[in-house]
Amino acid sequence: MSFQTSADASLPVGIFDSGVGGLTVASAIRRRLPAERLLYLGDLARQPYGPKSARTVARYAVNAAEFLVRRGIKALVVACNTASAVALDPIIGVVEAGAAGAARRSVTGQIVVAATEGTCRSGAYERAIARRRTDSHVTCIPCPLFVALAEEGLTDGPIVTAVARHYLGAALAAGDNADCLVLGCTHFPLLAPALARLAGPGVQLVDCAEVTAELLTEALAGPLAAPPTQTGGLTLIATDAPDRFARIAQKLFPTLDGLPPVELADL
Repeated sequence: MSFQTSADASLPVGIFDSGVGGLTVASAIRRRLPAERLLYLGDLARQPYGPKSARTVARYAVNAAEFLVRRGIKALVVACNTASAVALDPIIGVVEAGAAGAARRSVTGQIVVAATEGTCRSGAYERAIARRRTDSHVTCIPCPLFVALAEEGLTDGPIVTAVARHYLGAALAAGDNADCLVLGCTHFPLLAPALARLAGPGVQLVDCAEVTAELLTEALAGPLAAPPTQTGGLTLIATDAPDRFARIAQKLFPTLDGLPPVELADL
């Protein structure tokens, strides 16, 4: 399903995710496009999306996208791999972005994707990478506890290391020729230091947030770029737990003055 956005360059970029993970995408966009206004929706009331059925995820994702379109946006970024995999045909989606990054950076074509259950079940990464590299061999591994760790602010340390080794240790074992690890959920870049240590120097980490920001920069070139006089901004909306959401947002956007305001919304 596609959504009609506006050609008004002064409107914000709409971003949504099931929770705080998509803030990694918003942060990457802010670094590349500081003049753009960002409108972020975190559906914390219904997270996580990963274990839910494709039908349920589709319904939640359509609700979120329609909400942002009604608010007025010029571009839609689906900063949730599960929703991008099973529900929507957005202007920018993190699955296609992550697949593009993996296809470029892998030398051997042996690629490991760490993702949610729903994303792995969909086969979206395998298809998207195969379209770009016919020699690819993709192993998608569900890592559901990574989402909970990120949401709780546990981003490094012995617990994260042990969970990461449990999920990914065998796939990244010495002697295997996998040379690329895709962080196939926008929560997972928050765990990147621990994942990089486990993977080792011979494995490239692909951060979907960074690649998504690259693709959005290309999409907004020309008439959709923010007006030269515009000052960028960040508007945060959540469907639940606004205080926790604000604390995590403050960590990812250190230039914010204190805890940012978070609007509560029902979808």
